[in-house]
Amino acid sequence: MPAVPVATVVRSGFVESVHHGHVVVLDPGGQPLLSVGAPDEPVFPRSSNKPVQAVAMVRAGLDVDDELLALAAASHSGEPFHLDAVRKLLAAAGLDEADLQNTPDLPYDPQERARWLAAGRPPSSLAQNCSGKHAGMLAACVAAGWDHTDYLDPGHPLQRLTTEVLTELAGEPVTHVGTDGCGAPVLAVSLTGVARAFSRLVRAPEGTAEQRVAAAIRRHPRFVGGTRRDVTALMEAVPGLLAKDGAEAVYAAALADGTAVAVKIADGGDRARPVVMAEALRVAGVDPARLGCLDDVPVLGHGRPVGAVRALPLAG
Repeated sequence: MPAVPVATVVRSGFVESVHHGHVVVLDPGGQPLLSVGAPDEPVFPRSSNKPVQAVAMVRAGLDVDDELLALAAASHSGEPFHLDAVRKLLAAAGLDEADLQNTPDLPYDPQERARWLAAGRPPSSLAQNCSGKHAGMLAACVAAGWDHTDYLDPGHPLQRLTTEVLTELAGEPVTHVGTDGCGAPVLAVSLTGVARAFSRLVRAPEGTAEQRVAAAIRRHPRFVGGTRRDVTALMEAVPGLLAKDGAEAVYAAALADGTAVAVKIADGGDRARPVVMAEALRVAGVDPARLGCLDDVPVLGHGRPVGAVRALPLAG
């Protein structure tokens, strides 16, 4: 099935554009409550897969406090507390910024990026939003006794373990391996598989790597996103929710009971991602009053709001 219309862009009362996408909502038993578009076709989950990658790190031996574990699953905003935590995570493994191999970039958050540029600082691996994940991968290699100089190689033991963990939690094989924006391997599974993996994370028994990662993310959502990020605001607004955004307009979440949601906007347009996630979470039973942090995506005209990006009702 092709992607279907999931959101409109309304300017001055006129529908200017339409975003198409795929959405799946699974009940706690893994059965579909909603299936829109083609959620069983493979996608790159991008950074929505970071909680699963963090599970692989813990299974490899990464043992850090919850803030640093949440950071290992983060696409952080580059705020000072994020960068300090990356340095702390590296130092705990006897490493430093020079060991990071992720693509140098400016901070993700616009305000932090402006401050960085005003200070005359160049792009760096530390500032790039995946530096927490890369620091976690490096620390996991040290804990396991693996060579950390080639940790981004798809054949490295940590990357092979990550593939095994995703296959296990998604309940399906990885169908393609690519290179993510940060340089790490990116693994293709279906949106349904992504939702299934998130459900298994929140339902995992106490003491497992899955439970540890899910608990760390939910306790410290600021370390997963940032003080001005919708993924952080969403986890703060919905008790027990595990959520992770990803590039190319992927978004995944699971409620405390295991009900899980995964969204992919077909054109990769990020502006439609939060409003469609909000609509999917309403289908999943979340109180709409808790979802206001996702609904405010204005369309501007001459610098002022003249419309909005609006989700279409989901039915499938």
